[in-house]
Amino acid sequence: MPSNAILEQKQKIVADLVDLIKGSASGVIVNYQGITVENDTALRKALREAGVKYMVVKNTMTGRACEICGYGDLKASLNGMTAIAISEKDAVAPAKILKEYDEKIESFKIVAGYCDGQCLDADGVKELASIPSKEVLIAKFLGSIQSPIYKFAYAIKSVAEKMEAPAEETAAPAEA
Repeated sequence: MPSNAILEQKQKIVADLVDLIKGSASGVIVNYQGITVENDTALRKALREAGVKYMVVKNTMTGRACEICGYGDLKASLNGMTAIAISEKDAVAPAKILKEYDEKIESFKIVAGYCDGQCLDADGVKELASIPSKEVLIAKFLGSIQSPIYKFAYAIKSVAEKMEAPAEETAAPAEA
């Protein structure tokens, strides 16, 4: 039986993880077995630069935290050497970065994840990773809005120029 101090320490870890998960936009669970130190360092740096928290927590503690947050289905995915990447703001960032390593390193695998209150399997996380970034989506949206307005303004300008052209042509011979 663990001592009260160890039990309290574990409860604090679970409570902190629950707070992280509840306040996040998305999270991805990976099996990191077989990743080299060099690749792991590069992975952690990329995640940190994207504002993603990446941590290795015991599977039982991660499972408890997921159950408390309503992601109990993820508990079945917590086998072996797993880590969790959690993003507070950008829902796509952890999936994009981890998908890159999933494709590059054979033993590194995306296991599951969550986004917008729903549990995702590995394919769902990879599909999430294929979504363009928020900035790209905004640019595409603005471009699609701007294009018809630009065409309409151009048409009005050409009509106005056609209406002005005959008046200038008739006025020019009168002055001569």
